[in-house]
Amino acid sequence: MAVKQKVLTGITTSGTPHLGNLVGAILPAIEASKGNDTSSFLFLADYHSLIKNLDSKLTHESSFEIAACWLACGLDPEKVTFYRQSDIPHIFELSWILGCLTSKGLLNRAHAYKAAISDNELNGAKDVDKGITMGLFNYPILMAADILMFSADIVPVGQDQKQHIEMTRDIALRFNHHYGDLLTPPEAKISKETGVLPGLDGRKMSKSYKNTIPIFSDEDSLKKTIMKIKTNSLEPGVPKDSTDCNIFAIFKSIAEEDDIKSFQKMYEDGIGWGDAKTYLFDHLSLFLSSYKKEYLKIIKDRVYVESVLKEGANKALEVSTPLIEDIRNSVGIKGF
Repeated sequence: MAVKQKVLTGITTSGTPHLGNLVGAILPAIEASKGNDTSSFLFLADYHSLIKNLDSKLTHESSFEIAACWLACGLDPEKVTFYRQSDIPHIFELSWILGCLTSKGLLNRAHAYKAAISDNELNGAKDVDKGITMGLFNYPILMAADILMFSADIVPVGQDQKQHIEMTRDIALRFNHHYGDLLTPPEAKISKETGVLPGLDGRKMSKSYKNTIPIFSDEDSLKKTIMKIKTNSLEPGVPKDSTDCNIFAIFKSIAEEDDIKSFQKMYEDGIGWGDAKTYLFDHLSLFLSSYKKEYLKIIKDRVYVESVLKEGANKALEVSTPLIEDIRNSVGIKGF
């Protein structure tokens, strides 16, 4: 019997599920989990959310909403290991062990940390580390622990997350050099679509930028959100470039090929921005309708969602427990 390839995907619980989560992570991960050659580990990165969010109510509600979103979109708890990061204490134990091996110089090169330093320099801060927490600085280590704890072979990420997988590989290889080949250096699976969906302002759709399209809002709210998408000042009747347009990029992520071609022709014919946004809204509303219907049913049963996550945690612990025991033994943390 062939060994299944382990694939791991997580979503940070710091806001309402949005279209970037759906098309960039949730739907591709669910589709991949249907393959007989894949063992999928899908999780709620709730402790990661504390890096940018100190609103405890938001963290708690976001965890529930994102869990319900996964289930509403077709996740089969029987076929995957679906769990909360916080339910697996071995991840955090491994994070400490890895932190004791990881050089500060490696973490100094992390994009998020360097960006925060750059912002402070641009703002003239005397202390370039002003406002930067150890959570942000150590983020790559916790992410490495998330991945290495379950011996993931593949981690689907956008181009902006590629560095974290490279760092995880470096950390795993350093551990293995000192203590033996216990950790699996992962490979990044880079998708052109994953993680690069533009938000309302053209930047990557992200809760951090507050530029997202919530996927389970009511129709009026969804339409108002779509109408806020940033465009240029070209008038109706003037041909438009679909390859450099936020509206078209979002439409392309949810539409069939024939509809994409039809919309592209409308751009060439000079469709007005208001009509383009309405066209996107109509297709997006239809695309989301079945997921929304299921979501509205699932959120009425918190006991069910909790039971799914608890069962997923039990499955995850069956994987993490023997590995953490081997890791403890290898580093000398064991009985006499």
